[in-house]
Amino acid sequence: MEHPYRVGDALPPLEIPVTRTLIVAGAIASRDYQDVHHDAELAREKGSPDIFMNILTTNGLVGRYITDHFGPTAVLRKVAIRLGAPNYPGDLLRLTGSITTVESENHTPVGSGNRIPIESENHTLIEVAVAGDNRMGRHVTGKVTVTLPHESYKSQQPHGSHDARPL
Repeated sequence: MEHPYRVGDALPPLEIPVTRTLIVAGAIASRDYQDVHHDAELAREKGSPDIFMNILTTNGLVGRYITDHFGPTAVLRKVAIRLGAPNYPGDLLRLTGSITTVESENHTPVGSGNRIPIESENHTLIEVAVAGDNRMGRHVTGKVTVTLPHESYKSQQPHGSHDARPL
C-alpha cells in the first residue's frame, strides 16, 4: 500500500488568535472553574498578569490541528502534551507538526517510534510531534497518535489548509 504520508513530512501551521472568549469558553466547556481561567482580577491577585488558557483547551486545539489536517476519517488514539509558557488574551498560538511514525496495516513500522496496536488491519497509524508557540515562547509540546482507514487514502490527500473551519 502506497501512503501519501511520510516520516518527516511537516503539517502546515495553524495560527489561532487567543482571545479572552476562547480562554473562558474553553474553561467552561471543560468544566474547569478555576478563577485564573475566567476572572482577571483574581488571576492578578494570584500573580498572573491576566487569565490564561487551561490545559484541556490546549489539548482540544491540538486535537483539532491534527483532525483538520488528516480529515474526518481520522481517529485520535492518543494525545500526550506538556504545557510551557501560558497563553494569555492577545497571544497568537502557532501550532506546527511533523510526522514521526507511519505504520502499515500489518503493524510494520515505516518510521520510528513505539508500536500501538490497531483494532483491525484496515487502518494506518501515524504519530505526529506537535509544538505550539506564542509571544512568550513554547506553549505546548507533545505527540499525537492518529489512525486512518486505508480507504481514506484513495479518496483524500492531506489537507493543506486549516482556515476552512472557524474557531
